[in-house]
Amino acid sequence: MDEKDWEAMQVLYEEKNISRASERLYISQPALTYRLKNLEKEVGTKLFFKTKKGIELTAEGIYLSQYAEEMITKLQNTKDYLQNMQQEIRGTIRLGVSSNFAQYKLPPLLKEFLTTHPNVQFSVNTGWSADVMGLLNSSEVHLGILRGDYNWTGSKTLLQTEQLFLISKKEVDLEKVPELPFINYKTDSSLKDIISSWWHNRYIEPPMITMETDRQETCKEMVKNDLGIAILPEICLRPSDELYKYPLFYENGEPVTRDTWLMYNQDFLKLSTVRTFIDFLNDHPSF
Repeated sequence: MDEKDWEAMQVLYEEKNISRASERLYISQPALTYRLKNLEKEVGTKLFFKTKKGIELTAEGIYLSQYAEEMITKLQNTKDYLQNMQQEIRGTIRLGVSSNFAQYKLPPLLKEFLTTHPNVQFSVNTGWSADVMGLLNSSEVHLGILRGDYNWTGSKTLLQTEQLFLISKKEVDLEKVPELPFINYKTDSSLKDIISSWWHNRYIEPPMITMETDRQETCKEMVKNDLGIAILPEICLRPSDELYKYPLFYENGEPVTRDTWLMYNQDFLKLSTVRTFIDFLNDHPSF
């Protein structure tokens, strides 16, 4: 078995479909099938079988795919440490980043870092913070940038704290907010909990939700067109939005905030590229 066999088994296990797996591997279906058949001959057992929905792996195939995942991780770690042995800062930093941070904050940070470290490459996975936690726990990324509070046994550094805002196209009376059309959006559970906690602290009535959107940016556009009010974190707001923005406070006067954290496993500090990028982030606390 070689690295391409490992990748084929790992992707096949995830996709359960030869067509989708070949697309992810950037090879033709016949080429992938040929490689898998040769692999079956090499190990001397059947690894998968066809079903109406695609394919299923045998017990041997599942075991081999798990072995392949371990070998890919070990190979990547070996490459990381070999590159780290060189004096020059070079290599690939694997990041898992909350979608909002990736959209609004990460691009200029990476651009500035690469001006002084041009031989560093980044592999970036974005998604909800819960997804980033999964990448951290499986060591698929060196560093995770998450929003909200999550349990983590490794190193954890607070990058920034931001306030939440109620936004509206027109001026509103905060005492009458439950009477106004409210626009909701899909987000991770940590932000939902913060918003719900503030609402129940301030109002008896539930919000009058009149619209559900898939993204915060879509929600903001609806508010800009005077279709309702919404609650968004500060990271999403710009002066050019031309909206009324009301910072949220609990009844005791405490601001409603959300934290952004940098998380990583201490073992990755052995990599000079990772250490250098962590130092860079710590030198840019306000972004």
